[in-house]
Amino acid sequence: MNKISRLWALVITIAILALGAVVANSNSPSSAEGGCAGQAYVTDIKGTAVSVINTSTNTLSTTIPVGTSPFGVAMTPDGTKAYVTNYIDNTVSVINTATGLVSATIIVGNDPAGVAITPNGAFAYVTNEFDDTVSVINTATGVVSAPIGVGTSPLGVAITPDGTKAYVANDGSGNVSVINTATNAVTTISLAPVITDPQGVAITPNGAFAYVTGQDVGGGRVVVIDTSTDTVFTTLNAGSQPNGVAITPNGAFAYVTNEFDGTVSVINTATGVVSAPIGVGNDPAGVAICPDGGFAYVANGGDGTVSVINTADFAVTTISLAFGSGPQGVAITPVAVVPPVTPTDPAVVLKFTG
Repeated sequence: MNKISRLWALVITIAILALGAVVANSNSPSSAEGGCAGQAYVTDIKGTAVSVINTSTNTLSTTIPVGTSPFGVAMTPDGTKAYVTNYIDNTVSVINTATGLVSATIIVGNDPAGVAITPNGAFAYVTNEFDDTVSVINTATGVVSAPIGVGTSPLGVAITPDGTKAYVANDGSGNVSVINTATNAVTTISLAPVITDPQGVAITPNGAFAYVTGQDVGGGRVVVIDTSTDTVFTTLNAGSQPNGVAITPNGAFAYVTNEFDGTVSVINTATGVVSAPIGVGNDPAGVAICPDGGFAYVANGGDGTVSVINTADFAVTTISLAFGSGPQGVAITPVAVVPPVTPTDPAVVLKFTG
């Protein structure tokens, strides 16, 4: 369950060589015991804290108190801040990754879920599931924009590498909202009947395609959207109830968590071939990949663990998170910003409204 067959690994290797791809994990360790140079931040939907994992050793560094039911998490491009959505509190906690303290608490819409940061670090886009809106936070001032109306029950959000468009997966309306970040104008891409409940979204590093996960009556699907035309390019099969999705830094593979299966599917983005499922923990949700592409970190909401997948051989190791039982979102610092162990200084908490 935890390893792909040797034959399948050989097929993938041949396909990559034929395409002349440079595999991002070519210099990574051969075991799944660590390898990133930074930290993984994992939210706990059933608790009030974020767990920080040292990805070099795959050990728990510290836990950081935030709001109630932290859901999504995203890093600023420089790795200095982590933005965490607190689903029950209707707030976003801003964590200073150097100190391990919450530097600000920002009020947004009702039931904030997904969060994504623009490539220049200037804005954070937050989906408000109950409001059917997106809040935009100015990261320099903490000011929140007037809400942008999108589809029903927005969850996942991702921003193109050039920062011009934000893609929002609307769980309740079976579509994707595309926000023009310059004007806040919204267009809609219908995914029905292929996907009835879009969950997660990720965009390839070249900005050409958006991968959207979801389920229909026939099973799990991943819809690939051509971002140049905002039309459906192709549809791929996945496991049961695909949820989170992340793409390797070289753009060669998309990692998809299958919540009901307890597995991860790996999609070859050049061929569309989907791997045999990789067994992880129960109810996998968020997934993030190391900046060097060597490891994928999967938050398992059903058993309080994080699975670490070695992208070279699909070996899996497990990290138990003692602080809670509902890991949901995960993000990895792009640089090695190491927080202190269990901060004791009182956090400075600010309230911004907009």
